[in-house]
Amino acid sequence: MSDKTIDFLGKRKLAMIISALLLLVSIISLAVNGLKLGIDFTGGTLVEIGFSQSADLPKIRSALRENDFPDATVQHFGSAKEVLIRIKPKDDLSSSELSTKVFETVNKNLDQPGKLRRVEFVGPQVGDELAEDGGLALLYSMFAILFYVAWRFEHKFALGSVGALIHDVLITLGFFSIFQMEFDLTVLAAILAVIGYSLNDTIVVYDRIRENFRKLRRGSSEEIMNVSLSQTLSRTLMTSVTTILVLIALAFLGGEIIHNFAIALLIGVIIGTYSSIFIASPIVLALGVSKEDLMLPDKEGDEIDNMP
Repeated sequence: MSDKTIDFLGKRKLAMIISALLLLVSIISLAVNGLKLGIDFTGGTLVEIGFSQSADLPKIRSALRENDFPDATVQHFGSAKEVLIRIKPKDDLSSSELSTKVFETVNKNLDQPGKLRRVEFVGPQVGDELAEDGGLALLYSMFAILFYVAWRFEHKFALGSVGALIHDVLITLGFFSIFQMEFDLTVLAAILAVIGYSLNDTIVVYDRIRENFRKLRRGSSEEIMNVSLSQTLSRTLMTSVTTILVLIALAFLGGEIIHNFAIALLIGVIIGTYSSIFIASPIVLALGVSKEDLMLPDKEGDEIDNMP
């Protein structure tokens, strides 16, 4: 094998220990703390307020926090003069009373009065339906990936890719659970995007493994997989680093409306890059993949064609 080959799979035991610890912490946090669901899933009230000048979002957040609305989400909507406030339901206030109190609180603490543009109420039943539909979307995507990879490669590769994706999703969800960051529809969309990104990375590696299994005559399965991982490393790192740089900019400069979306993608891309190297391939190796699994079937008449 080439001197440039990196022994990735020789470090698979250490990688499995690290992943097992991350998964354990994530699962415990999800079981104990759960996710801090946003208004999309819990239901609540949307209040849109228009101002004659640019609105001071930090001042609005501070005013709401000091008046018993610590979980209020405040963001620009359309322009700097329009503000959208999301409030979770309160047991002691109806939706109309809640929106009135929010509007009065904002106007009382700002120099420029705002005008109430609209009020919308999202019922908890709608939130439950969204949560259920989101969970089903994740489940269906996993099954679709399982069948696709099994058809394109082999069932051992399908199990490896799905195992890596479950690993990525659980750790990303665990991150949001541990730090109690709000989980809403934008974050769910980011999780689905992470599945696609991670799968694409894994498919590239699997393609090279299949190609090398058919091309290289010498070497064990582990050696051939190390060669394949080393050959695709530059592509994997280049794609991941450029994506991560964009996501860092979005997370810190994109504003509150896409902050959690960018964070979810950022964590997912980092974990997905790691799993495509240290999780997906070791799972396939542990399942006993061999050259025979990926050899093309002999066509009828090949023996006659190869005769002198």
